[in-house]
Amino acid sequence: MHISEGVLSSPVLFTGGAITAVGTAVGLKSLDYDKIMTVAMLTATFFVASLIHVPIGPGNVHLILGGLMGIVLGWGCFPAILTALFLQAIFFHYGGLTVIGVNTSTMALPALFCYYIFRPWIKNNGNKRKIAAFCCGFFSILFSSLIMALALATTDTGFLGVAKLVIAAHLPLMVIEGIITMFTVLFLSKVQPEFLGIGD
Repeated sequence: MHISEGVLSSPVLFTGGAITAVGTAVGLKSLDYDKIMTVAMLTATFFVASLIHVPIGPGNVHLILGGLMGIVLGWGCFPAILTALFLQAIFFHYGGLTVIGVNTSTMALPALFCYYIFRPWIKNNGNKRKIAAFCCGFFSILFSSLIMALALATTDTGFLGVAKLVIAAHLPLMVIEGIITMFTVLFLSKVQPEFLGIGD
């Protein structure tokens, strides 16, 4: 879901950069020392999972696992995603440094949304946990694709067609991410519930 360099307008780049700067500052400030290894592990998971890209216009489709990062890290998803995107931009030229703020916001804001909306459900056992975990994966991709489409559409009305294509292309990924997140959360809740901050 990286947007390539040279596509977005300056106001969009500035807005994305400002949101990422604030989110990263809050994330670093609220980060507990005990969670550093968790952040590092999820950053590495995000880095590897999002290396497989399917190009779609000026962007591309790939696994994000934003919902999982959101419910585990909260505001920590901002520095985690920013770090992974920075390394991808440096080593593989995915996205780019000028659009790193927008790309980070595109993935971290929905992850943070999932943290506030669905995390309370994760603490419940049974079907509520399953539904919440699936919704985390599904809606993190839905909102990321909507933010990406908005960034493209506000840059130039000529991107409206591409913006619609971005949303349509991510529909299957929404379901896939929902399923992956659900099974991951259910597995972790059984073998290591403290990773999710729950005490079964």
